[in-house]
This record gives sequence, C-alpha cells and structure tokens, in this order.
Amino acid sequence: MCRHNENSSIISAGQAEFVAVVCLFSEKMFARQFRVKSNTAIKGSDRRKLKADISAAFPSLSADEISELVPNKEELNVVKIYAHKGDAVTLYVLHKNPLFFELEKRLYPTVYVLWRYPALLPKFRTWPPVLQKLVGGADLMLPGVVVPSSGLPDVKQGDCCAVTVVNNRAPVAVGTAAVSTAEMHGLGMKGRGVCVLHTYMDTLWAFGDKSGPPSLPEAENEGQGVNGEEYEVSEEEEEEVEKYLEEEQSPGEMVKDQACSGIEELSLAEQEEEKGQRDNEEEEGKEDEKKMAQEIMDALLLQCFLHALKSKVKKSELPLLTSTFLRNHMFSCCPNGKQLDIKKSSYKKLSKFLQAMQQQHNLVRVKELTKGVESIVEVDWKNPELRYFSVPEETDVEAAPVQDGGEGDTPYHPPEITTLYSVSARLEPLFLDANKRKGTMLLPADVRNIVTEYVKKNELVDENNKNYVTINPILCDCLLEKSEYQEVESLKWDDLFSRTLARMQECYQVVFPGQAPVKKKGHIEPIDISVASRGSSKKVTLIKNLEVYGLDPAVVATALQHRVQASSVIQPIPGSKDKVLVQIQGNQIHQAGNLLLDHYQIPRKYIQGLEKAPKGGKKK
Repeated sequence: MCRHNENSSIISAGQAEFVAVVCLFSEKMFARQFRVKSNTAIKGSDRRKLKADISAAFPSLSADEISELVPNKEELNVVKIYAHKGDAVTLYVLHKNPLFFELEKRLYPTVYVLWRYPALLPKFRTWPPVLQKLVGGADLMLPGVVVPSSGLPDVKQGDCCAVTVVNNRAPVAVGTAAVSTAEMHGLGMKGRGVCVLHTYMDTLWAFGDKSGPPSLPEAENEGQGVNGEEYEVSEEEEEEVEKYLEEEQSPGEMVKDQACSGIEELSLAEQEEEKGQRDNEEEEGKEDEKKMAQEIMDALLLQCFLHALKSKVKKSELPLLTSTFLRNHMFSCCPNGKQLDIKKSSYKKLSKFLQAMQQQHNLVRVKELTKGVESIVEVDWKNPELRYFSVPEETDVEAAPVQDGGEGDTPYHPPEITTLYSVSARLEPLFLDANKRKGTMLLPADVRNIVTEYVKKNELVDENNKNYVTINPILCDCLLEKSEYQEVESLKWDDLFSRTLARMQECYQVVFPGQAPVKKKGHIEPIDISVASRGSSKKVTLIKNLEVYGLDPAVVATALQHRVQASSVIQPIPGSKDKVLVQIQGNQIHQAGNLLLDHYQIPRKYIQGLEKAPKGGKKK
C-alpha cells in the first residue's frame, strides 16, 4: 500500500523542462508553441461585455468575484493567437497571466483562474501518475478516474469540467465531458471521460508566470475514505493504475510509467538520463537533419535577398512594402529547381529575417510606416557584403522587358489566374467513380471529362440522338430541380455540362512567378477603381486590391502621379490586414485604367470601375 502525499499529488515545478519536451509530441491545442496574431488592451465597453460573458458562462461566480477577475482600473489585454493546428483562439490576460481562453465562441477558464476558484467547474479526480499522461497529450479515460464516495459530478456531454489529482483540489487540467455522467456509469467506466483542452505545464500555462498549483487539501469527506483520512491506494487500485498507464501508453510519449508502490519515484535527472539513453541517437539524427535543412534554406534566403537588392530594387522605389519585396523581388531571384520557403528556415518569418539583415548585417532599415505594415525604408548600397555579391547567371524567372514610359523599372509579371470548380455535396455521387470527393477543386475541362466518362460508363447516351444524354437517378438528384423530376428524361450535352458547373462552387488558382500555386474558394477580388468626393467640389480616385495581383501600391501610386502630375497618398484600409489603397487627386480612372491595362498587362475582366471614367476621355 502506498500513500499519495501532498508532494506527490502533482508534478513538481522542477519537472517543467522535462514535461515541456513531452508536450512537443502531443497533438493537443496548447501542446506546441502557438503564434500570437495580436495583443491589444481591452476598452471599457469590451470590458463590460467580457464581464457579462463570464457571468453567463459561469453563473456560480458572484459580481465581486468577477470584478476581481476583471478589474476596472487595471490593464487587461485580449490576445488573439493561432494554435499549432490552426485553431483561432482568443486569450484574456491580466498581469501577464491568461485567465480565460475563447474557442469557437465559448469561454474556458485557465488553471490560473481555477487555482483561485477551485469550485468553479465540476471536477474529476485521477491518480498523480496519470497527470503526466494528460500533460503528454492524452485525454482522461474513465478507467483513470477515481470515483469518490460521494459519486461522480453530474455533467452532460460537452460540459466544461476540470481534472484534479488525489489529495489536492487544485485543478491541473480543463476540458469537456466526453459523455454524460449517466453514460459513464452505463459504459462501466470504460472509454473516454474528459476531452482535455488545456493542462498545467502546457504552452498556455507557460504564457503566464509559470507558477505551480497551490496545495488545497480536499474538503472533509470529499472523495476520502470513510474515516475522512488522506486517500490511500489499495493493492487492487495500484494494479489498476499500472494497467491503465500501460493501456494508455502511446508510442509518441516519452513519459516513463510510475508504479504506485513503496519504491521512491525516479528523480528528474534519472528520468532524463534514461530518456536520453533511449532516444539519443534517433533524436540527434533528426536534429542534425533539421538543422542542415534550415542552414540550406537560410543560405538560399540570403542569396535571394542580396540578389534582389543588387539587381531588382531601385532607390526610387523606397519605401517598399516587405511583403511586396518578398513576392515581387526575392521569389523572382530564386535559382532554377529550388523553391524559397521562409517557414523551412531558422527565421520562420519574413519579419525576423529582415530584422537579422538589419541588426547583424546592416544591409537595410525596416520601419512600420502604417500600423501593422512594415516597409524597407533604407538600403545600404555601399555595404561590402552587397557590393561584392556576385549575381547568379540563371534564375527560374526570365527577366521581363522594361515597359515604355519608365514607370516601375522593376520587371512585373502578372499572375496566372485560373478558374476552378469545387465538388459540392450534392454532386459528390456523380464524381465518386473518378475518386473525387466533396471539396476537390477541378478545372472546367476536368469536370467535362469526368462527366463524359460517367455517361459513357453507364451507357446513358441516347441511342436515337447522340446529342442527348438519358437521365438516370443519380443525374436526376444531382442536376434536376424537383419540378423537373417527372418531366425531363434527357438533356443535351451542353446543358448537362452547364448544369454541372452551375451546381459547383466556383474557386480560383493564382500562380505568381517563383511561387507555389494558391487555391481559394469564391471569386478573386478585382482591382477596384472608384471616385470619391472630398469637400464641396474636390474629387479623388481610390484604387484597392493591388496587392492581390502582386502590385506594389507605392510603385503604382508613384507611376500614376508622374502620369497625371497630381499628388497621391497611400492609406491603410480599415479592417484589412496588410492592405492599403492608393488615393490620387481628381478623377483619374482613365489614366489608372491605361496604366493597369497597358503597362502592367492586367486583364480587363479583373479591373472594376473603368466604366466610371469621364465621358470625354479616351476609351480602350
């Protein structure tokens, strides 16, 4: 028999480093490092709304308790992040500690809140060794739940609940009930009990002050023996713990099972030594391979960066948006057979790479001219590293001829835009034979070929008139309206194809030189040219969505300014990240249209607003 005392009931703070390594192998939301999108202070109205949301989600909290969590005069931040699996999560942070996280419009408390209000959520208890399983990415399975004498908490499927360990009421995990309490008993306490979202020692916990759980003795008779004494594990339960840990052991975990016996637990140093002996060679090989790949990509990044500065960027273009510099200059300098991918480098982000080029190499100076949008404002053309850089002879993009007129000496290649169609749920039976599922994006020609093959395979061509196709039950469900079910027995080939495309979702693919194709649903945004009034008689021309087509708004503004001899400015578009609009004095739609059509070779169908040009202007 062994006793779980206060010190063994939770993982000690000294094990943080070891458990952090374990988290890397988990697929839970906060098991890996997340990416912060924004961090802003909450204003008065938003603070009141947050209080109302907390009160609605957790009615057991009193008004005073909510005011303690969300004080009126202390800085409270809302941090928007992307978890490693792509989930968009909102954090509410006070004194650098995350208090709540919002996922799919639902609030969940963090362990920092639950340590202050341990009774906030219904709790499921487990043995201390199981905690390492949860930290390692596992859900809490019902065989691992310690049922107190008072019984399990009453929960419904999906209810928010907490997980504690024996002899400590301080929650160490937050999740949702996989099934209701009644179903747990009905299943014989087998299967999944709690779907874990967040645990002590994960990256959400590490976003705060990294404090450890407090020691909160269990209330009298709450899950204790009949005498109210500290919980002890019998030999039978000891065997259950070991069996549970063995059954739940996953290949990716590196946590060593801890048997609840009289033997002392392995120290952290011993665990790390054993883990190191077991995985040292394999991990070293993976790390070396990863490091080598990063070094190769870092070298390619630097080469393309220097090449772009030396042969592509002109002083007159500065300031130059960093995103445009990457898209229009660095990608076009990538050698044949290679692909530039910043995420595969040690920098991971363009901003970090440019920061290194500024601080370590003194090649450029980067500045945030508008909120959230960085630009290269200065280049040190005399830097020895840049002066003595030898430009490679070949790249994967041929240099485009400089357009007449001198606007934008940097070659511009318009993107290749292709219309695609996505298989809808209604049409999926028609495409099953071609192994195309819902959401698959296809070229119109591919759609035509698949439909033709389906018709021929099922012998649906009308024997009397080859121009018609006989409607079978699948074509009837996919292509006909309900009112046509009894009336239409055949369709012409063209009608068959047009109905098929009409019932698919239109998508598009954009290919910029030197970049991988990008596929998106819906219609591509056209370049929008409009005229707005400023004051009683002044008019200005506004141009939006230039970035969609790889055009640098600053370069376009300068070129247009030279053409019409009028002042121009660049302004951020409210609510749009990394997008700006060009504003130029007067009604310049005719000149803007000519610049986009003739100089940049943008197809007319991707320009909106040309019809608003003054009637006296030349028409193209």
